[in-house]
Amino acid sequence: MAAQKKTIITCAVTGAIHTPTMSDALPYTYDDIAKQAIEAAEAGASILHLHARNPENGAPSVDPKDFAPFLPRIKQATDAVVNLSTGGSLTLSIQDRINPAKTFSPEMCSMNMGSMNFSFHALANRYGDDDWKFDWEKDYVANSDQNIFRNTFRDIREAAETLAPHDIKFEHECYDVGHLYNLKFCMEIGLFNAPIFIQFIFGILGGIGPEVDNLIFMKRTADRLFGDDYRWSVLGAGGAQMALATTASQMGGNLRVGLEDSLFISRGKLAESNAQQVAKIRRIVEDLGNQVATPEEAREILDLKGGDRVAF
Repeated sequence: MAAQKKTIITCAVTGAIHTPTMSDALPYTYDDIAKQAIEAAEAGASILHLHARNPENGAPSVDPKDFAPFLPRIKQATDAVVNLSTGGSLTLSIQDRINPAKTFSPEMCSMNMGSMNFSFHALANRYGDDDWKFDWEKDYVANSDQNIFRNTFRDIREAAETLAPHDIKFEHECYDVGHLYNLKFCMEIGLFNAPIFIQFIFGILGGIGPEVDNLIFMKRTADRLFGDDYRWSVLGAGGAQMALATTASQMGGNLRVGLEDSLFISRGKLAESNAQQVAKIRRIVEDLGNQVATPEEAREILDLKGGDRVAF
């Protein structure tokens, strides 16, 4: 597959893993999510991957009423592509998780391509009982080792068929090589059409590790399965974020940063904002000779429906 000429930067603004105790920069109010998303777009992100939070205590939410206050503000202030999560809870059903995308009909949404152990319980060991800002946080983090992140073939079909009338492009999140084969099967039965967009994810406990060898292996497998029918991006969790993003850009791919994936700007130093991470990776990518895609260029590369066809 030929390398594309422009690099798409996605920014994942808040997510559903990190909690308010872990970083004061993590946005969870409607105002902070909107503000940080807009600033990330201004810094160079052409796609904004968005979750919602309860604005009172920062708990992850998939309720459309928690998306409604910030989506129009982001659209009015920036031309960035909005990508809504359909994986915003490790315990709720696929029907609940796709409800925001069904309600707001964004240009893109995420689609996890397989069930998996998905745990971040080890983070709880970094905090004492009195350190947590909100009552829900400790149990949420510490008990994540009991979760199976369910994304069965039936779940994937239900999400694909429910959202098909909205002409949404999926960010196919692949946490391990088997997820690529799941995606190939789903294409063969007509659930998804080329060109597909794959997000290779490295460094989540329960998925493939964040080594460059694994990136090369995943990319080689995708080349074999999908040929010229896919575009791709890389998400490196935690300390792998910047290194794997840089490597992906030099391999002809795209990249994702943001406080959903890492709370840090460098080893041991918390990021001040999502925009700071976007600005850093943009500087690296451009210094290495790449050009960063604008939102309109991202739309063309990924064959998106356009921002005028969303419902917010």
